[in-house]
Order: sequence, then structure tokens, then C-alpha cells
Amino acid sequence: MSETAAARKSGYESGFLGAELEVPAIDASLGEDTVRLDGSPAIPYTHFSLAVSRSRGFARWVAWNIDGGSIKKISRKGISFLKDSRIPEQFQNGDELYSGNRLDRGHIARRADLLWGSMPEAKQANEDSFFFTNIAPQMDDFNQSGKAGVWGRLEEAVFADVDVQDLKVTAFGGPVFRDTDREYRGVRLPREFWKILVYKEQGELKSAAFLLTQNLNPLEALDLDEFRAFQVTIPELEERILLRFPAALQPADGRTTLLAPGERAPLASITDIRW
Repeated sequence: MSETAAARKSGYESGFLGAELEVPAIDASLGEDTVRLDGSPAIPYTHFSLAVSRSRGFARWVAWNIDGGSIKKISRKGISFLKDSRIPEQFQNGDELYSGNRLDRGHIARRADLLWGSMPEAKQANEDSFFFTNIAPQMDDFNQSGKAGVWGRLEEAVFADVDVQDLKVTAFGGPVFRDTDREYRGVRLPREFWKILVYKEQGELKSAAFLLTQNLNPLEALDLDEFRAFQVTIPELEERILLRFPAALQPADGRTTLLAPGERAPLASITDIRW
């Protein structure tokens, strides 16, 4: 894809669900750490936008739209992972991180979520999903965890278990950056990931927030046996990742009362999710 074609992308649609949901606001303390494209921290692609951390070389957040009523089945065969020529190469982690090891290139905005609209549009979204700006490393213990399987099924779960209005969902997701993240090849690898799914049910805006981590209790050691998916509140996420989400999500998320972090059980299956 050419640089000119990339520049024409409209990206994430804030009004996709009929309510205005702006992209996450980055804490002022992190403002200088954000890559800007034409003065904006939001870098647009087909059906998604993202903000890149200069110091980490990964997306701090990705925002994407899912139109479940027009999803296409498209192969990923022949598509290469690429750095985005619109932003400086030094702010992107590419094949120099992933080659010659067992690190997986994990999509933040899932490829399958983006393949909707007209066929040309869906094909462009397919290609766009492979930019390294939408990729984060997934380590062996991440992939081998049985509980991590819940993480990859969250989008299917909302469509299966909820009467999603117009079959439309807006999603936000990204890695959690910590100073204690393990360094490899000069790059600190994130070990936690977060996701928020937003939808309408019978005209009411609702949301559910999740965290993939080794433990939700910050007082316990991090060196545990496997990653677990937890359902969390948006205020919990905001504190953990230094982002602020649209005010419209706060009352929607607040409908769910959760136990204290140290008492909360991980999601053993998608049936444990409280929509």
C-alpha cells in the first residue's frame, strides 16, 4: 500500500453507534511520548485508528469499529507485516524484534473484526491490519495459557450473548506499559493487555472492560503460572493505563458491580462475562 493511499484513510468512526465516542485521551504526563501525524495523535487506517508511544514503539491505544452485519471472509495469505511509512521508523518495532525467535506478532485490533463493508474496503482493512503499529508481541507463556483462549473470543461472545443493536460494536484495546516490563533486544515487552467492547442493546449504550494479566491483585507477585482474563471496570483501566475514556462509557460500565480486585476470579469461560 502506498503512502498516498494510507493518508486518505478515514479511520475510526466516533459516531459509529449513534453516540459520540471519541478516542481515548492520553494523560498529560505522556503527551510528549505520543507520535503525531499532521499534528494529531490519532493515526487513521481502514476501520481503525491508533496512537503510538514513541518510547515503546507500540500502540498505546487502538480504536476500531465492527459491523457484524457485513463481515467478509478474506484470506490473509500473501500479506506481509510492514512498518507505516507515514511515521518515523524508529518509533515502530518491526521484524528486527520478531525474527529468529518464538515471539508471535499479535494483532491488537483483530483482523477478523475489520473485514467489513464493501469488498474493496474489507480487503484494504485486511492489509491495514498488518501494519506493525497494530501489532504487539505475544510471548510463549501468553499463547500457551488455557485461560488466554477467552481473550480471543470476546468479540464473538458479545454477538452470541447479547442482542447487539444493528450488529455494530465499537472496541478499544492495547497493551499495558509498565516500567518493570522485561527487556528483549532493547525493547520492553508488554505483559498485559486490555480491551473495551461498546454496543447498544434496546437503545441503551453498554460496555464491558477486560484485562489480560497474570494477576489482578497488585499486592501479589507477578511471576505466576499463566495469564488470566479478568472483567474489570473502566476506572480501574484508566488508572492502570493512564488513558481517559469517553464520559458516555462511564455510566454504561457502572451498571456492573464487581468484587474487589483481590477477590475477583478470572474468567474461566465466556459464559462468566457480565454483559
